Formats: sequence, structure tokens, C-alpha cells
Amino acid sequence: MTARPLEHLRVLDFGHYLAGPLVGMMLADLGAEVIRIDPPDGPRWRDPAFDMLSRGKRSLVLDLKTEAGKQTALDLAARSDVVIENFRPGVMDRLGLGPEALRAVNPSLISLSLPGFASTDTELARVAAWEAVIAARTGQFTDMGLNRQLMGINPSFTPLGLASAYGAAFGALSVLFALGARDRNGGEHIEVPLASALFEGLAYNSEQIEDYPTRYQCPRETELNRRRAAGLPLNLSYEELDTFLDPFYRTYRCADGRGFYVVACSIVTHPRRVLHVLGLDELADTLPDFDAWQDEADWPDEWALRNYPVGDRDRARVTQAMQEAFLTRPSWEWETLFGDAKAPATAQRSSQEWLSDPHALASELVQTVNDPRHGEMRQMGKLAWLEDDAGVLNTPPGPTIDELRPDLEQLLAEPVRTTSAPAGSGGWLDGLKVLDLSNVIAGPTIGATLARFGADVTSIQPVSPSVDPWNAVVFGLQAHRGKESALLDLGTPEGREVLERLIVDADVVTMNGTDQQRDKLGLSRGRLEALNPEAILVQLDAWGGPRKGPKSDHLGYDDLAQASTGVMVRFGGGPDTPEEHAHFGTIDALTGFTACVALGAALERKRVTGKGGVARSALAACGAMIQAQFMYDYEGRLPFDEPSGRDVRGWGPYYHCYRASDGWMFLAAPLERGAALARSPELADLSTLPDEELATALAERLASKTIAHWSAQLNEGSTAVVPLSSLAINREASLQHESVDGIDLTQATYRAIRHDKHPMGRWVDLVAPNAVRPERAKITLPAPAPKPGTHTRQVLARMGFADAEIDAMIAKGTAGESWSAKYLPE
Repeated sequence: MTARPLEHLRVLDFGHYLAGPLVGMMLADLGAEVIRIDPPDGPRWRDPAFDMLSRGKRSLVLDLKTEAGKQTALDLAARSDVVIENFRPGVMDRLGLGPEALRAVNPSLISLSLPGFASTDTELARVAAWEAVIAARTGQFTDMGLNRQLMGINPSFTPLGLASAYGAAFGALSVLFALGARDRNGGEHIEVPLASALFEGLAYNSEQIEDYPTRYQCPRETELNRRRAAGLPLNLSYEELDTFLDPFYRTYRCADGRGFYVVACSIVTHPRRVLHVLGLDELADTLPDFDAWQDEADWPDEWALRNYPVGDRDRARVTQAMQEAFLTRPSWEWETLFGDAKAPATAQRSSQEWLSDPHALASELVQTVNDPRHGEMRQMGKLAWLEDDAGVLNTPPGPTIDELRPDLEQLLAEPVRTTSAPAGSGGWLDGLKVLDLSNVIAGPTIGATLARFGADVTSIQPVSPSVDPWNAVVFGLQAHRGKESALLDLGTPEGREVLERLIVDADVVTMNGTDQQRDKLGLSRGRLEALNPEAILVQLDAWGGPRKGPKSDHLGYDDLAQASTGVMVRFGGGPDTPEEHAHFGTIDALTGFTACVALGAALERKRVTGKGGVARSALAACGAMIQAQFMYDYEGRLPFDEPSGRDVRGWGPYYHCYRASDGWMFLAAPLERGAALARSPELADLSTLPDEELATALAERLASKTIAHWSAQLNEGSTAVVPLSSLAINREASLQHESVDGIDLTQATYRAIRHDKHPMGRWVDLVAPNAVRPERAKITLPAPAPKPGTHTRQVLARMGFADAEIDAMIAKGTAGESWSAKYLPE
């Protein structure tokens, strides 16, 4: 058996800046031999973050513009498994290193391209795709959450590298899945446009439902709609927003002054757990608590404790009681009490505080690396790992420049990999049987992602739902696409028997939960090996890491990972004004994708060794991933002074949102700077102004003409001007109707689908699964998410149960066929 999951693989990493190096880092973290190809004058991005992203790699300097440099690169490719690059479309072809040239020397090679926009997009393919350019054009900076909309703040800038994070996760998982299919499909070229990946990662913010019931609107949505309908100004202050926050989904102040974030809505038992920890059981007993999986017209009261949101009548008194209770103890004490009670909450921290947090360090969610340039360096930890990987805690630092040179001759003496390869076109995961035991967003994202590559996914959920309809059904429209759905009571002996039969029949089992929850479900490593030694368990949770830490068995969600890793303090502008990052599922979706990376590594190890195992990822790990360019610390580090807060428009005058005469645009000229302005007759005189004067002068000048005018003058070289679009605009512009159009997944950067024959009986608009674009392999458009329980009988019959046995199980409540009369209760 190999010591590391991917140590049999060699990767050539031509990546620069963030996305490409992130893919290489994830593969190196899993044991692959990753060779970073540097230009003659050294890496383009000379930053401690790049040193962190280069951990575990080796460096070789090549001048790819010379024949000798190109030939050495081809000779290396002939002896490698994977090539990664994130240049603009066409650059690798011009260097003589495009997909055809690479496959000519190695037919089994997997090549990955990570352009900013799709190479087939005639409008955007050649734009200099800086991180913020992709974010601006996709809509990341526009309508950034209900808080910002109610405050009238639009646009908002954030330095979070979401596009690169989503793109890197998609890139790494697609490479690993393609490697597993080489014996059927042969070599492969894959394109992952970062803008497409961002659009998919923010899919829950683009979802539209016909005649969406108002019962699922939170108080902030209701107030926003009221003000817009009445023509009232959107000008609330941060303090005035407090009235509209749900008591089980907000920040409280503790006795030590630190903010404490609670996310305990939607799961039926969580609000009562929170009130119990706070000593508010008597209050809980006065609140309405009933099954909310019926139409609102049939409710016995105006709201239910187990259903988000809290009603208008009781919201203020519940909030006040919780505020008073939190002030009686310090945040660290509450964190322990909430964790022990399995009530989801966490103290707010800055990014710098997370990097020295005791749990982060103990669990290896933050790791310490002895770097030759920076000394002892705390870095974000592994993003995907296998539980029994003996080398997961051994992290070599990034290389010194060209340190591979003495070993190059020996490496090139290896035999070339000229094995003839097939040229199939099936899905990478065709025939893979996946048993999905997850709920909410992050866990179900794993199965929905696998389904597009050909996996057969069966979702098992409880007979009595543990989650309210808003979370289970509305989010499930995206997260449960392409799956079968069956309902089982796994707490009964009969339900456990069915589960064990399903595990024996499965290749992969997915779940989201702590180790305690995993073991209680009967999925401990020992039990899994006894039932099916070749099965792979994919497990994600909030706080788990490669090692055990004090919070490993605490519960948590996306927003809590944001709060703990510093995202909220950064977004809000400081510890006194934290705000949840504006977009639903920011970390949830990413963690689902990184869990697929872990699965890809496990499948690759299984292919080589026949061994299954446990593949892991965690929300807190991905909270660091979206901050990758800042997530390191060492003695002498520059201050953590990245842009933050509500009124930020950019990162200096050359990387900034500006208003043109016809709307907002983003200008990115971080390299050319004054030289870019000098190309414009109307801006040339500003090119020598100091930065502190330039932003104001540029804002005044740029406001006089249209976005198209400035784009025509400035879009050249590494400078870009793009309009600030929105997720809604991109959705509507790219929408295709499932029943009418032949859905295209390969041409446009952005693509959304109207499922106009959805089993819900309403049309539903969802983002298309087009972030991963293989040259050969098939991508399956997943079927709409079925009504929960649709396939219960079918699944039980496949497990060998007779019709009479199935009828008895349903009558007894061991199995079920529905949660509610309607797909979506109204």
C-alpha cells in the first residue's frame, strides 16, 4: 500500500496567483509529487501566501519562450500524470504546450486549465481576469445580502477569493475523477472557468421559485419588500437592523464584550437546546411548538419554534431574554457550554485570532510549518484529507527557487509514459453507487456533484423530518438534484438492517456530522470495514481536523465557520460590527466540493491498493480557504489590514469599484497602474498622481463617460474594466428552458436552467452544472430533486424486500413515502 494517497502521481504546476497554486497545494497535501514551474525571473506573485500555497512542492525554473525550455516542459509532461495552468485562453497553445501538444507526448495525461472566463465566451475570454474582475462581472459585489440592501449600500467590495476557491476545488476534484477513468476514457483536457465556478458556488443566491410562499421570508426580506413596494428609502443603520434579526440566527454580546454568533434555526431540536443552555426553559415552554410541515393555513399558531423564522409577536421578547442571558458569562465559557449541549454557536474571531486559536492548532485546521523564508509560520491547514493517511501531519514548506535542478537529469531519465490510451466519452463516475445520508447544504452538495459525473446517488433521510421545509426543500432544490430519495427511520432495528444492506451495496457513503454522530449512526471505521471493507465514507463537519481538538464534536454551520475564522469580522469591519458574509452557502457549497476532492483521492488510492477508508473535509477548513491570500501568520508579518467593512470599494485606486455615467464598473490595473491610465487621452494627466489623491480624481473623471467608453480605452494587457453585474442579471441573461431548449453546458461562461416541469408544480430556476468542462467525458444534467420519499419502495425492493414487507415497514413508520402532502408546503 502507498504511504500517501497520491504519492504515485506527478503533477506539473504552471499556476500563478491563487487558483492554480491552490489546486497544486491540495494535490501536494494529499501526497502527490508537484513540480512548480517558475519563469526565469522567479514567481510572478512574490508573497508569503504564495509560499504557503507552494508547500510540499518543488521548483524548477524554465524559460518557456525558448525552444529548450519548451522541450524540457514537454519531456516532463511525458513523465507526468497531471498538468495545471491558469493562464488566459490560448497562452499555453502559443507556448507550444496546449492540450494537443501535451497529449502527443503523453496520451494518458490529464490537463487542467483554469481561465477567468470560458474560452468559448467571445465577449469575456480575453479579459484580464483578476480575482475582483471575475467577482464584479459575476455579481459577487452587488446586492451583497439583506443587511447591505436595507442599509442602501450597493455595491460592496470584499477581498475574499471566492472564485479561486471554488475553481480550485472543482479543478482538483475533476482531475482526480478523470485520473480514475483513464482506463476507460484515456487522457483528458478539462477547463474550469473561474467565473463559472463562482456562479455555481453562489447557486443558492440565484435560485428562483415561481410564486414563492411568503412564509419562507425572514423579517429582513419582509421589510425590504415593504420598503420597495412603498417607495421608502433603504437607509437603515447597522443598529436599526437589530429589530429584524431572528433571535436564533444572529450575534449576541457576552460579558467579556466579544460577539457570540448563534445559528440554531431550522433543525427541530436546536432552538430548545439554545434556550436550555441559556437557562430559559420557562421561556421555551411559552413558545408555540408544532409540526410545521403543513400548509400555513392549518397551523395552530402564527409560527413554530422548530421552524424558521420566529414570528413577529415573539421575536423581540425572545431576543431580549437571550441578550440578557448572554451578558452573564464570557464568550469562552458560553462556547464550552454550547458545544457540550450540541447547540450550534461560536465566539466571533478575527482571522489572526483563528490562526492562533487553541482548537484550530490542536486539530491541525491551522498547521505550523518551518518556512525557510519566514521561520515558524502558521498556515491554513489541509482542506481535504484521508483519516488514515499517516503523512497528513507532515507538511514540507514551499521550495526555494529552482531547487529541483540537480535532480532534473535523473527525472528525465525515467521512461516516458507512452502507453496507448482509449478515447471513451462516458462519465468519470459511471456505475459508482453512492449512499447519501446527509442533510442541509454542504453534505448534500457532495452527492449532487457526483451525480453530474455519472454516479448513482440514493439519498436516505428520516421518516420524520429533522429539518424545516425552508432548509430541507428550498435549499434541497439545488442540493438534491440527480438523486433517488427514500425515507427510513435509522433509529429502529429494521431501519438499521436496511442501512446495513445499503452500505454493503454501496461504493461510497456520504454524511455530514461529527465523529460522535458518525459512530452513533453505525458508521465508525471498524463497523464500516466489517460491512464493506472497500467502501469509502465521505464525512464533513464543522470543526473536525486531521487530529482531535477541543471543539471537534461541537456542531456548526456555514455561518459559524465564517464567525470563527474571521470572515464576519472582516466583512463587518471590526469586532463590534460583525456581519455574516452576504451570500447563502458560501462555505457550505465549497466544503461539499472539497469533500469531493477528498473522495477523489480516496478513489485513486483504492484504485491502486483496493483499500477504502474515510475521506474528510470541514467547514472551518474552507472558511480559511476563502481567505487563502491572508491565512498565515509569523513573527514580523505585515499587519492584517486588508480591505474590510461596509463602505469599502476596492484595494487602492487601481483595483476599485467606480461609478461611470451609466452604472458601476470595476477597474483593475494593479500591475500597469499609471501606464494603464496613460493609454487614455482623458486620464493620462492623472497617471502621476499619488494614490491618496488618485482615487478621488479618478472617481470624478470616470463618472463622465460610459462603461463601454472606458472599457474600449483601458482593456489591454493586464488591465481590465468590466461592469458590476449581478447574479440575477447573469441568471436571466443565460436562462434556458429545460422543456424547450437543448441545454448548453459548454459555451457561455454563465448558464442557468428553468426547470419548467418540476415535480413541485412550480417552475424553478437553478444554476447549471457547467463549472467543469471536460473535452471528452460526459457531464450529466441532473434531474430535478424529487419529492422526499419518492423512491422509498423502489430502493427497498432493490435491497431484496418483498412488497408485503415494504407495506409493513411503511405502516409501522420504519419507512415513509412523504413528509407532506405538497412538495413545498405553503
